[in-house]
Amino acid sequence: MVVKAFSKLPSIDEALANAKPRKEAQKMNGNTTLPKPKEISSASTFSYQDELPRLPIPSLESTCKKYLSSLKPLQTHREHLDSQAAVQSFLEGEGHELNERLKKYEKGKTSYIEQFFLNLNPFFLLEDDPTPARNNQVTRAASLIISALSFVRAVRKEELSIDNVKGTPLCMYQYSRLFGTVRVPTENGCHIGQDESSKHLVVMCRGQFYWFDVLDDNNDIIMTEKDMALNLQVIVDDAQDTPLQEAAKGALGVLTTENRKVWAGLRDVLTRDEGSNNAECLGTVDSALFIVCLDYTEPVTGADLCGNMLCGSSEVVKGVQIGTCTNRWYDKLQIIICKNGSAGINFEHTGVDGHTVLRFASDIYTDTILRFAKSINGQSPSLWKSTSPDPSKRDPESFGNVSTTPHKLEWDMIPELSTALRFAETRLADLIQQNEFQTLEFGAYGKNFIVSMGFSPDAFVQMAYQAAYFGLYGRVECTYEPAMTKMFLHGRTEAIRSVTMESVEFVKSFWGDNPAQQKIDALQKATQKHTAVTKECSKAQGQDRHLYALFCVWQRALDEEGAEMASSGGTSDEMSETDGQIGSSPGALNRRSMSPNAEHNGPFMARMPAIFSDGGWDKINNTILSTSNCGNPSLRQFGFGPTSGDGFGIGYIIKDDSISICASSKHRQTKRFIDSIESYLLEIRKLLRATRQRTSEHKASRAREAENKPSMTGSRSKTQGKIIHTVGAKSPDTIESKAESDDEGLGGCRLPLRFPPLDAGLNTFAGLPSPPQTPPLLKAAIEASRPVLFPRALKKSLSSGARALH
Repeated sequence: MVVKAFSKLPSIDEALANAKPRKEAQKMNGNTTLPKPKEISSASTFSYQDELPRLPIPSLESTCKKYLSSLKPLQTHREHLDSQAAVQSFLEGEGHELNERLKKYEKGKTSYIEQFFLNLNPFFLLEDDPTPARNNQVTRAASLIISALSFVRAVRKEELSIDNVKGTPLCMYQYSRLFGTVRVPTENGCHIGQDESSKHLVVMCRGQFYWFDVLDDNNDIIMTEKDMALNLQVIVDDAQDTPLQEAAKGALGVLTTENRKVWAGLRDVLTRDEGSNNAECLGTVDSALFIVCLDYTEPVTGADLCGNMLCGSSEVVKGVQIGTCTNRWYDKLQIIICKNGSAGINFEHTGVDGHTVLRFASDIYTDTILRFAKSINGQSPSLWKSTSPDPSKRDPESFGNVSTTPHKLEWDMIPELSTALRFAETRLADLIQQNEFQTLEFGAYGKNFIVSMGFSPDAFVQMAYQAAYFGLYGRVECTYEPAMTKMFLHGRTEAIRSVTMESVEFVKSFWGDNPAQQKIDALQKATQKHTAVTKECSKAQGQDRHLYALFCVWQRALDEEGAEMASSGGTSDEMSETDGQIGSSPGALNRRSMSPNAEHNGPFMARMPAIFSDGGWDKINNTILSTSNCGNPSLRQFGFGPTSGDGFGIGYIIKDDSISICASSKHRQTKRFIDSIESYLLEIRKLLRATRQRTSEHKASRAREAENKPSMTGSRSKTQGKIIHTVGAKSPDTIESKAESDDEGLGGCRLPLRFPPLDAGLNTFAGLPSPPQTPPLLKAAIEASRPVLFPRALKKSLSSGARALH
């Protein structure tokens, strides 16, 4: 295997500079027109990229108006007057100059905002495999890896079906950046590097690193699932031979959690001798398709599982960290499998959004089920347009130069690395201890009930967060939710500011001594406003991304003027050094770099624009409730850490008949907040039922309606027995009307699970919040195949497969 060194990798800017020019978005009456809906099911993955419109830069006046609207419910009257004056000064002063600079900058880019995205590592917790015999570590991991490789193959062969919203194709670019990529830190910020020809995996087990090839040069899978399981079992057995305390001394994945400049310096240490063992090891990890983390623990509670998928566990024994936090590499996409088969995905957010990784998670979960179905019925459908040739039937010569035998990476732990690793682990353990997680599996109702009451599910749940928080603290706080903008070329997300004047009126009404109907009417207005804001943001007509880009443009101009002053004998010591780099927070890039008189006496760009020095800018960028709706029945939970020290990180999934919520905070009574959300959801249902009795009554099925009509022939068959009437019977929430909502899949990153019709039953029980009950027929099939699926039998049958670890 030839490993590419990743010491110098192309930045996003460099990659985009070579991109083919795209069509400009046509505008009519100020609105961007999107491609007309087309038949896209048979189109190749990237065939519509040339037709996607560019992400538009909103008008400066519109952005400023929406900015003030988002601030008003969060400010006092005096504060809002100050913000209005700051915005007016911006419009009359530097605003248009900065906007013109942004437009000039955007001409050389595929998207004006893409380079300014921040880093974050969210996680998905997958539902358990519906086939219980597969819910052990090695079997589950092998199954997920094979499905993941099928997804990789579909992307590389451009056979992955195109994402769309009501027939409108979405940008598929992010899928090309999902595999073989790594986030590389440098002294001047981070960039994304990629090995587009990557064909190997890196498996981490007890902090130790292993690799082996899984694809050939044609991107076909070269191992069967049984071969994969044997390789993984060999790795687990080998890793167990090294005591955890000893393995921790070389668990270099911990360094990926360090400060980015510190990690950049340590990468230089690893690669300073070209061709050295450490440089080769780092190149192998960086260029891997993705990382597979085999954990030795078995988290039981939902909170522990979520914590393990996000940051790993922290357990110090005799002064040595042996938790699963040492078994991670956060600069890459990771599939994590616990000892009991619980599985999840942790992904690096800089280059891809949740919607993209959700499609990946959904498809590999679906594929594991379909492949099991195919083992029962060979006529079962496949998720993929084509599949790899059966590796067990291929001519050995056809594989080319590959190595399927696991190889262990053994780093040279020089004193400099050992010391850095010790300090990085202590820092990481601090961070883990500072955060807590709580989950809510709300099973009383879900999307079906909410829609039957006439509400947008996402807007309805967003109001729950605001009402619960207001009930605890007597105030509303800055709330964030992402809206997908992938209808545009290289579109990412726009920020939905969920707190509006209508939502404030609702929470005050809800907690006041008011009639039920008044509360529901206020809720209706608040959710309608939220839906309207969401639709605007999905059209890239929000304000946050535009203002943040203007802020970054100002910072770059500030640095440029500072450099000019320094070269001409002036000084730039007071100037900002952050340059809008990835990882910088817009709220943190504040007035600290300015000298007292700079706003009045310095060069034009050295004067901080009033809009960014106003208190409103700090308030809107200090997100207390950071929320994201991302999921479908393939996921049990989704979450991320809080984005501010005094805030909550709230990931949620609205399923047909349940709502899953994972909340995190730095010990801000997270359990109490979750309990308040649950209490609110139950209370609002009471109010809805009290005010909308007729809506919630059970409607007869179409067949029952036909039965009640007079017979056309005058006679009926099968009339024996006593009729049991259903008049007055209450309808359970699980069979509420399945009317369509108006979310359009744009708020957050929801995605339908892609099951062919035959597995509707599987889809139903796979989406339950608790471990599913296996249907009798499927259970019988599992029992029949059990000898093959058990690891012991698997190992015997594979003894002549892949070679043992050297």
